[in-house]
Amino acid sequence: MYYNGVYHLFYQYNPKGAVWGNIVWAHSVSTDLINWKPLEPAIYPSKVFDKYGCWSGSATILPGNKPIILYTGIIDADNTQVQNYAVPANLSDPYLRKWVKPDNNPLITADAGENKTAFRDPTTAWLGQDGQWRILVGGKRDRMGIAHLYKSRDFMKWTEAKHPLHAKEKTGMWECPDFYPVSLHGTNGLDTSVMGQGIKHVLKVSLDLTRYEYYTLGSYNPKKDKYVPDNTSVDGWKGLRYDYGNFYASKTFFDHAKNRRILWGWANESDTTKDDVEKGWAGIQLIPRTIRIDPNGKQLLQWPIQELETLRGQKVQLRNQKLKKGDHVEVKGIKAAQADVEVTFSFPSLDKAEPFDPSWNDIDAQDVCSKKGSTVQGGLGPFGLLTLASANLQEYTPVFFRVFKAQNKHKVLMCSDATSSSLAKGLYKPSFAGFVDVDLADKKLSLRSLIDHSVVESFGAGGKTVISSRVYPTLAVLDKAHLYVFNNGTETVTVETLDAWSMNKPLEMN
Repeated sequence: MYYNGVYHLFYQYNPKGAVWGNIVWAHSVSTDLINWKPLEPAIYPSKVFDKYGCWSGSATILPGNKPIILYTGIIDADNTQVQNYAVPANLSDPYLRKWVKPDNNPLITADAGENKTAFRDPTTAWLGQDGQWRILVGGKRDRMGIAHLYKSRDFMKWTEAKHPLHAKEKTGMWECPDFYPVSLHGTNGLDTSVMGQGIKHVLKVSLDLTRYEYYTLGSYNPKKDKYVPDNTSVDGWKGLRYDYGNFYASKTFFDHAKNRRILWGWANESDTTKDDVEKGWAGIQLIPRTIRIDPNGKQLLQWPIQELETLRGQKVQLRNQKLKKGDHVEVKGIKAAQADVEVTFSFPSLDKAEPFDPSWNDIDAQDVCSKKGSTVQGGLGPFGLLTLASANLQEYTPVFFRVFKAQNKHKVLMCSDATSSSLAKGLYKPSFAGFVDVDLADKKLSLRSLIDHSVVESFGAGGKTVISSRVYPTLAVLDKAHLYVFNNGTETVTVETLDAWSMNKPLEMN
């Protein structure tokens, strides 16, 4: 949340170990979303209503500029989940270091017919025109994912609505739901309570069964308290995703200082639990992203927050570099292990695009990428970046595009393929991928990749498709990491513009 000039990040943390358990709410603060100061935990098990754990939740700023946190408490060894609240002990403390949990908790318990062990992660509240606050709580019934809806006039006495805001069969437990408006006109974000003309709503859920997320865009009827997804995307496992890689348990907030909605996502590890214990930590927050609707109205666009650019250091450029089949050209003069790279590729024709196999419509883009990797010669593509590459390419993480000709249109595949990313054993090294809904009339594709030792975050076509990969090179580390542009397609591709920066380290805030 943003409060009185300070950004507050609360996150699930185990102070006693590197793997899940003993969960508290860790707390860090920043004035710019880049340089952070860690504080003592804000919430930790201390009462009968959270004795067995303080799980995820959200913050809301109430009238009078008063922040309040809703979170899930575990009350017994049977994993019974309830919704609690906490408030700052001292509003005059600029960092809100201490939080209190009043004794009228829990505020919400599962009704008799609900699954009390699948009832968690309350959302930021929104205020309806009827004067009632509303929140969602994630749940499930059998294999149906549910966004339970609760209402309150005073934020203390909550009543469950007659029906969920939305539910979907065969999707399993909906963790970390998020529900917020986006403007169809302009790029500004909106406060969570904004309703009216020119607005769509986003419902995002994290799928416990698959450990990835999907979202839909749709219409919210505040009188009926129902959300209806548009028919432009799938409502289910094959739906749109913020990120097609290591990305889970995300949450947005409205930054009223800059009128933007910011998305935080968590990237889990791809190595083993044993590795996590040995290194003493696991899981990272990815770079915060601004989020808005695509002008086509069918999906969201994401982009790294502008403040990230303050870390840019040494810069190098490439202009009008032609890449023939089999070419790979090194981008020299920057620290390739920590870099920000923006590149635009152009191509003279779409004629050499390979045919798209109709049977691929029934499988994930990830499966297509595993069949058509960066070393598999194509027509138009594969072309892109080889990140975190060792000198002789024993290790590298390619981020690339491949263009196919489907019936009456072209399909663009974007991959971040960890298959060759590391020589280490026992790693999860998938061919992460998503399709990019982009008009190729200008015969150009853009890519931005944020490279940081063990993570590569990539934004295709201005943020239409985003993929984050966790990789663990053994050779391509520190000054032994290299960066290349490459093309393995028969169609010559031009690096029209490439700007790359070494990235400096953030500082701990004073």
